[in-house]
Amino acid sequence: MTIRIGNAPCSWGIEFPSDPSYPSWQTVLDQCAAAGYKGIELGPIGYMPEDPAVLAPELAARDLAIIGGVVFRPFHDPAKWDDVMDASVRTCKALAAHGAQHLVLIDSISPRRAPTAGRATEAEQMDDGEWAAFRSRIAAVARMGTEEYGLTVGIHAHAAGFIDFEPELERLLGEVDESILKICFDTGHHSYAGFDPVAFMDRHMDRISYMHFKDIDPDVKARAVANRTDFYKACGEGIFCNLGKGDVDFPAVRKRLVDAGFEGWCTVEQDCDPSMPGTPLEDARANREYLQSIGF
Repeated sequence: MTIRIGNAPCSWGIEFPSDPSYPSWQTVLDQCAAAGYKGIELGPIGYMPEDPAVLAPELAARDLAIIGGVVFRPFHDPAKWDDVMDASVRTCKALAAHGAQHLVLIDSISPRRAPTAGRATEAEQMDDGEWAAFRSRIAAVARMGTEEYGLTVGIHAHAAGFIDFEPELERLLGEVDESILKICFDTGHHSYAGFDPVAFMDRHMDRISYMHFKDIDPDVKARAVANRTDFYKACGEGIFCNLGKGDVDFPAVRKRLVDAGFEGWCTVEQDCDPSMPGTPLEDARANREYLQSIGF
């Protein structure tokens, strides 16, 4: 079994292509390598250089590989389809240029769902027609990534989007063919949604192609759910804590992966607010050390 551990720009607070508070992409690469990782995700398309002639030598100088990339866009909004497709095509091209494998699709935060993050029984649901169109948009990008670019495409549940809670994720999996859509399983978002990550892995391990390692502070989660806290504010309050400090059972996660013979990348994602006090490099090191301590 070969499991490799990577990290992602969101661990440095990078959620969008640019922001004055963000560290440079070179700094993120420097710190990712310094913390002991051998791979990194692209981050939001446009953050790192899209020209492989610029990015590839910088990666090589730090002994880093691109693992994959995320399309975090409003798949739920038909009016934003051009934006979704633009980000999807650009991400696919960038991944293919670096020989990366994983294209991750995330329905971004919706104002209709933001107040009920972590509240499955209260969340507004799409009607049948809206869901069918939403599912078709996800499937179209998944098919493009798989068939045109040779990527492995995974759906990723995310707080405050329309694929947030376990029943929504499982409904989508039942309606889109496994040949074009796998699972990028995020342990932290599954816990944030109020479900058991390990139990989900027990049922769906054969469809999980890629892992995001994230932990959840149960006290911050309880307050965020009770107060209907905005997702990004909850990040600033530390809902995503260092691995091993929250409610995700990572030794059990490791056992499921080992038992299934999982091979490939597992990526640390500790979403944070870059404007808040903190040291992403220290967190990245602590997370790598914790994973090593339990056998990763």
